[in-house]
Amino acid sequence: MNKKHIAIVGAGAAGLMAAEVLSSHDDVMVSVYEHKPTAARKILMAGKTGLNISHAEPLNQFVSRYLVHDERLANYVQRFDANAIRAWMLGLGVESFVGSTGRIFPTQMKASVLVRAWLNRLSQAGVAFYYRHGCIDVQGTTLTLVQSDQKGEVIRQFSQDFDAVILACGGGSYAKLGSDGAWQEWFGDGQLTSLYPSNVGVLKDWSPFIEPLYGQAIKRVKAWVQPQHSHQGDIIISHYGLESGLIYRLNHTMRQAMNREGFVLHLDLLPNKSLDVIIKIFQQNKKQSLNTVLKKLGLDKVKIAVLRECTNKTDWSDFIKMANHIKDLSIKCTGFRPIDEAISTGGGVKWSCLDDDLQCLHQAGLFCAGEMLDWDAPTGGYLLTACFATGRAAAHGVLRFLDVKKS
Repeated sequence: MNKKHIAIVGAGAAGLMAAEVLSSHDDVMVSVYEHKPTAARKILMAGKTGLNISHAEPLNQFVSRYLVHDERLANYVQRFDANAIRAWMLGLGVESFVGSTGRIFPTQMKASVLVRAWLNRLSQAGVAFYYRHGCIDVQGTTLTLVQSDQKGEVIRQFSQDFDAVILACGGGSYAKLGSDGAWQEWFGDGQLTSLYPSNVGVLKDWSPFIEPLYGQAIKRVKAWVQPQHSHQGDIIISHYGLESGLIYRLNHTMRQAMNREGFVLHLDLLPNKSLDVIIKIFQQNKKQSLNTVLKKLGLDKVKIAVLRECTNKTDWSDFIKMANHIKDLSIKCTGFRPIDEAISTGGGVKWSCLDDDLQCLHQAGLFCAGEMLDWDAPTGGYLLTACFATGRAAAHGVLRFLDVKKS
C-alpha cells in the first residue's frame, strides 16, 4: 500500500505538532520543509529566560483571552488544553510547574531540552526534515521549493506534488527567525486580514530628562486606555517609549483608540491609595516641597520623574491637580514599534476561508495552522497553546481528508 505523502511548511510549534499527530499513523509519510537551518527557532528564543508554554487558569477564562471572532479556536484549545500540554511534555521527559501567576514552565526553565527531545522523537517516528528548504509558491497541493546552501544562496529549485499540505509558516514578526509573512502572496483577495504587530512596545517621545531612566520600571501601576479594560503591573521605560507584559495586554484597546495623533495611555501611579487620601496627605504637607510630598505618598524616583514629564509645570504648585494626575496620569503615545519587533502578530488567513478542519475552502488538501491564522492573544502561554492546538487540528483534518485510519 502506497503511503500518503504530506508536506508541512514550517518547523515551528504548529508544524511540529502537526507532524507529531501525522507520524503516529503508519500509512502516511511526513516531510517538513523549513527555510531556516534549524527548527523551533522562535520557541528557543522565547525560552531563553524560561519557556512559558501555557497557563493554568480555568478553561473558560483561558479561551476568553483570544481575540478571534470564531468559536473554532476555542474548540481546538479545549481539545489540547494546558493539562494536555503538561502531559505531552511529561511524555517527552520534561516536567513542568505552575508559577505564582498561573503560567506554566518546564521545570528546567529551558526550551532547548524540550525541543531536543521533541525533534528526536519526531525523527524516530520517521518524520523527514528538510532544512534550508523554502517554499516560494503553492499551487493546490504542489509546492515550489528552493534549497539554499549555508551562505543562503539558492542551489536548487524544484516542484513537488503531495497528497496534502499543511502551511504552518508563522506570522510576520521576527523575520530573522523565519516568520517573515511571505506566505501572504499565496492567498487571493479577500482571504486575508492584514497582519499587525501584537504584544509590542508603544512609542512615546521622551525629553532628555527621562534618558537616565531607560530600562527602569514604573512599578505597580494600574493602566488603561479605556476605563473598562484596566490592568495592573509594571511598565518598562524604553528609549522609544514603553514596553512590558502590561503594555502588551493593552495593545488591543490601544489599537481601537488609535487615531492620526496616536492614543492616550492612563496610569494610576498609586492604585492602593484613594484620591481622597492623596489629597489629605498633600494638605497635611502643603509647606513641603513637591518632591518631599511625593516621596511621602510612596512614589519612587521613576514615578516622580514620569509624573513631572507628563504634566504641565504650572500644575506642580496645585496639589488638587497633582493628586488627580497621580490617579490618572495621561501619557500621549504616538503608535507602535515595527511588526518585526513584535512578539507575535494578529491577522492572517480568515476563518471564513477555512472549514472546521482548517482546510482552505478554495483548495482541497491545503490546510493552515498556527499564527498565520486570523487570531490574536496576549503573552502568558496563550500563543504557544493556540499554535499547538491548531497544528493538531489541521493534522487531524488531513487524516480525515485522506481517510487515514489509526493503525
